[in-house]
Amino acid sequence: MTSLRTLLESQGFIRVPLKKLSTGHFQLNIKINRKAGVFILDSGASSSCICLDYINYFSLTAEETEIKASGAGAVDMETKVAKGNHLHIHSIEMKNCDFVLFNMTHVNQALAQAGEASVQGILGADLLKKFRAVIDYGRNCVYLKS
Repeated sequence: MTSLRTLLESQGFIRVPLKKLSTGHFQLNIKINRKAGVFILDSGASSSCICLDYINYFSLTAEETEIKASGAGAVDMETKVAKGNHLHIHSIEMKNCDFVLFNMTHVNQALAQAGEASVQGILGADLLKKFRAVIDYGRNCVYLKS
């Protein structure tokens, strides 16, 4: 019987380790515009997001938008968008990547209450779909294909 790892890697998927947090979220390290960041993987988040506090750190160009964000107990949050960024996850790269920018204080407060460190963003369903992500919950990893 072929393992999931063997099957996916034979088809060109890259295995990316995840850290399981006490909240049940998975955390991973990624780079945006060549700057390292800590993100949570959230397949329930429709868009990948970055905290407004990190606009300068990730060298993002923020544009105004009429879109409102909601989730994790917060609604009608003001957002901005950052287009055309360089994303690097493990050995996979994507140029021209867009992110929604919003205040993630509520997310990081929830993590802090569980004794976890804050994160700079969320890797959401938009990018997970583009990378044809397969999450292996039993082995704490995600497989991505560019």
